[in-house]
Amino acid sequence: MSQYTVLLYSDDAAVRDRIRLAIGPRPAADLQVEFTEASTWEECRRLLDEYEIDLMMLDGEATPAGGIGIARQTKDEYLTPPPTCVVIARAADRWLAAYAQVDATLVDPLDPVETGRTVAGLLRARRDGAVPLGTLGIN
Repeated sequence: MSQYTVLLYSDDAAVRDRIRLAIGPRPAADLQVEFTEASTWEECRRLLDEYEIDLMMLDGEATPAGGIGIARQTKDEYLTPPPTCVVIARAADRWLAAYAQVDATLVDPLDPVETGRTVAGLLRARRDGAVPLGTLGIN
């Protein structure tokens, strides 16, 4: 079984808890995750610099830095950023997430089955060498 580190970002601890619960410790039989949390962009940056983050789960409604903006900034500032998934409030915001080169979106309230399937797909793709959107694929 493979173990991965998922970064949960939101300025609201309750939102981070809901995302963690929707993913669970094993989003699929072959995947185990541990979580690290950030409530600011600065904390996200520190964690990305200090740890091997396999997936960023970002709150699209966080303030002052929203998850879509953080996803785009990560793609712009890091040569090999992890894949990003943004939890959005409205399905209509998917166009903005696509513009920011987000790898996946989920609509709040989170469906645990869809969330687990999305997270598992992103982690398996990373394991298999897929290049996240908006990156050059340089190792």
